[in-house]
Amino acid sequence: MSEIKASELRSLSESALRTKLGELELELGIERRKVASTGVASKAIKTREIRRTIARINTILNQRGAKR
Repeated sequence: MSEIKASELRSLSESALRTKLGELELELGIERRKVASTGVASKAIKTREIRRTIARINTILNQRGAKR
């Protein structure tokens, strides 16, 4: 997964952002389970990018005043 820029996220609708948020949270859970089961982080950068993208989406939703 490549990093998604905030400008790209701002062009999405609220429903698309929420869908993307759900996908990323699921992907983050899968990555965390991989680390927990093997004890080795295969790609720590991937986990970091996912967390940062989730934070970007939450920031954009908060700026728009969208309720959760």
